[in-house]
Amino acid sequence: MKTIVRTATQEPDKDVKQQGPTTAKERHVILDALRGLALLGIVLANYPEFALWTFLSADEQQAMPTAEVDGVVRYLQYMLIDGKFYTIFSLLFGVGFSLILSRHSVSLFLRRMLILVAIGFCHLMFIWSGDILLLYAIGGLLLPLFIKLKDKVLLVVAVALIVLPVGLDALTEFAGIDFARPFYQAWWAEASRQGITEENFATWLRDANSYGQMFAFLLQGACERMWEFVGGHRLPKVVGLFIIGYLIGKHRLYVRFESCQLHRLCLVSLGVGIPTSLLYAWSATQDHPWGLTVHSLLYAVSVVPLALGYIAIFCLLFLRTPKNRLFAWLAAPGRMALSNYISQSLIGVLLFYGLGLGLGCSVGLVYIELTALAVFVVQIIFCQWWFREFRFGPLEWVWRVLTYGRRFPFRV
Repeated sequence: MKTIVRTATQEPDKDVKQQGPTTAKERHVILDALRGLALLGIVLANYPEFALWTFLSADEQQAMPTAEVDGVVRYLQYMLIDGKFYTIFSLLFGVGFSLILSRHSVSLFLRRMLILVAIGFCHLMFIWSGDILLLYAIGGLLLPLFIKLKDKVLLVVAVALIVLPVGLDALTEFAGIDFARPFYQAWWAEASRQGITEENFATWLRDANSYGQMFAFLLQGACERMWEFVGGHRLPKVVGLFIIGYLIGKHRLYVRFESCQLHRLCLVSLGVGIPTSLLYAWSATQDHPWGLTVHSLLYAVSVVPLALGYIAIFCLLFLRTPKNRLFAWLAAPGRMALSNYISQSLIGVLLFYGLGLGLGCSVGLVYIELTALAVFVVQIIFCQWWFREFRFGPLEWVWRVLTYGRRFPFRV
């Protein structure tokens, strides 16, 4: 049957606008599996902060029984994980944008992003200060500004946005223009108002025995997160990645692997990404000996290439063994990525904060990462069961109902 592929800039006709969300049969396994892979990397990246290990001083980290192994794990984390999997997630977000525009209007996508703003805000303020959903939603609201640009212009804009932080960090380092300073001052002003200091910062959440104490930390944590977003120039980075993902989705490259030259992409991406990631990891573990600008440059030229290399390897493996159960295992959590992302936060709170088991600050990095891996395995098992009973993840279902303004069947 001949298939007509609508470009993302074309206005969907009336019958297309009335369609609901993507059904299980319409989902592409490779996208869900990649989203699951990204979730694995995200929990490995986030749990050292949940476990409060990253807040400990260097001396306190060295006092851990696993300190020697932790040093190796930390280096590997910077090299192989840091930034790579949120990059994959960002690219997939852009692909999802193109899929929505091929079926619906821009206004529906904007409504979807406004709902995500609310979800991200609640996650940031009431569960975890390390939320990324709010940033994604704000970046998503900007995406429609770019859809009428030609592909080559879009690609140039995307690359420019990804490397823009290098120039901004150079202004900070060499011209003394600190864009994030007001946010840094607001952060510590709020922390001081809550009684949080550098001395009790690492142990506050571990010792918190009430949600009121945890919420006090979350209030200053929200200010800290804004400082991180501005100081790390996160918005241009994610929007640049969204645009690249949009181009991938617009041309349906996720189902046209033969046109992607995956072997060449793999060789080039790994050839660039591995050595630069080695340098980036060394710079990060040595507290940026070459300065902020060089460190920012190393981040830009290591994170994106290595993430693309991961995607290329994953797609090549899928081409060779599409029935491999690995893809089904990863696709299940990928289908309910929002619910799993939020549940990773809730599990982290229960494991490491004083409201739960209070394990924060008490275990080394190697055990933290093993815990994160175990959490993801549990999520895979749970999601396999869930989709035998239900059509959507719980938060995905709510998000869709609010987006489309009508109720969808929930149970299978």
